[in-house]
Amino acid sequence: VLTELDRVRLATIASRGARARLLSSPGLDAVLDDALVVPSRRVAPDILTMYSKARLRFVDDGIERELTLCYPGDAEPQAGFVSVLSPIGLALLGQQVGATIRWQSPDGTRRTAVVEAIVFQPEASGDYTT
Repeated sequence: VLTELDRVRLATIASRGARARLLSSPGLDAVLDDALVVPSRRVAPDILTMYSKARLRFVDDGIERELTLCYPGDAEPQAGFVSVLSPIGLALLGQQVGATIRWQSPDGTRRTAVVEAIVFQPEASGDYTT
């Protein structure tokens, strides 16, 4: 599930990446093609949208961590801000609380996590422009 605004912004990133061969992410086009697009004011509060903060439980070690899904320029993985173009970011985008996500980390390790909660979602707080 993507909001209309997230879809437009991510399509722009994908378009720029294809032209410049920068910022491209192999899975972004597939996510954009397969997504159910909804108006920002109608997205359910338990869906991960851009700038949502989610609490994840990593299956392999049981550790819980809060991550905020952001655009590449705002990414600070050590501070919990993960780029939507990263493997975990693409896996998180549009997911619902309770979902099990899987991705391959940059070092080749396959990872699995469960979306335990959404701590913050911009649309649920009335912000439809972030």
